Amino acid sequence: MLTREELERREEQFLAPYAMRSSQSRGRVYPEEEHPYRTAYQRDRDRIIHTTAFRRLEYKTQVFVYSEGDHYRNRLTHSIEVAQIGRTLARALGCNEDLTEAICLAHDLGHPPFGHVGEATLNELMRNYGGYDHQRQTYRILTVLEHRYPDHPGLNLTYEVREGVVKHDTDYDVVDARDYHPEERGTLECQLSNLADEIAYNTSDLDDGLRSGILSSDAVQQLGIARKVLESLGMDGRVNLHETMNRHRFIRRLVGMEVTDTIQATQAALEAAEVRSIEELRALPYNVAGYSEEMRELNAELKRYLFRNFYRHYRVVRMASKAARLLRDLFTAYMEEPLQLPPQTQKRVDGHPEGLARVICDYIAGMTDRYAIQEHRRLFDPEERA
Repeated sequence: MLTREELERREEQFLAPYAMRSSQSRGRVYPEEEHPYRTAYQRDRDRIIHTTAFRRLEYKTQVFVYSEGDHYRNRLTHSIEVAQIGRTLARALGCNEDLTEAICLAHDLGHPPFGHVGEATLNELMRNYGGYDHQRQTYRILTVLEHRYPDHPGLNLTYEVREGVVKHDTDYDVVDARDYHPEERGTLECQLSNLADEIAYNTSDLDDGLRSGILSSDAVQQLGIARKVLESLGMDGRVNLHETMNRHRFIRRLVGMEVTDTIQATQAALEAAEVRSIEELRALPYNVAGYSEEMRELNAELKRYLFRNFYRHYRVVRMASKAARLLRDLFTAYMEEPLQLPPQTQKRVDGHPEGLARVICDYIAGMTDRYAIQEHRRLFDPEERA
């Protein structure tokens, strides 16, 4: 049997000098005995997977609500794709795959129903009560809201996984690292998790946009990154990217090119900075993981295209507008009459440091799209059973 000690010895032997070893973790808030055959980061990954919040991601919007179809990404499938890409990046660069995977699987736990419009709506509703941010909510879930142990709140994850969540800084995230040495860069595993997230949502949103017919095949092929991918496949010229096999080949190669570029660019940056330890990596004034300059520009063009033609498409905006109205209705109804909340949620109100609004916000943020729609019916449809 492989013991934890043997796994830690293998990390010491095979991981790069700048990688984070589980035996060198800064530990947990509440001391625990080590596991006989799992490393600290393997335990963290397993704890995240077994949370209620993780299971709920199956019915939380990525771009399309669940009722639009079974084949579009949701927050759960997105998180799994991020973890797969993250492990590939970590393995190629000699980093700790388990730490990377744990951060990737946890990074979206705090997303409310209905994706980014749900977050924006809750932030607006909570404007006078401290606001709402999915990254901070993820941290609250991991440290406070998940109740699985009798002796402490939260999951009691290692410092490095919590730090990876706090320092998750893609374009759509807000960093607040006051309790996690903001002067230090995140581990390389943390940095790679950020890039895995960006690669996953750019490529999968392009895939879903083409599958849905919202994105034009001809227009996509005008993008620099698309031309590069099609040329590498020997498919340069007009190609029907709405055809299933063409789309699969195109997206598969796109993911591969993004991942390869990230590995090569990050390795070059590590060598240029002469990083020889985790301490030296943390001391750098910049994130060492990243794309080449060419890929960064190509991705920027892709993001602009997706924003204008996919996220702002009338079908997506209609879904988003309906979702925003629904969440405002729920929040207002609970604030006006808190006795409509479930008994267990009502119990949290008494003595809660941030008051009724935060309890309601936590309750709504934990809903799936499906549950939020059902709850709205229960509250507003006289013929619906309470």
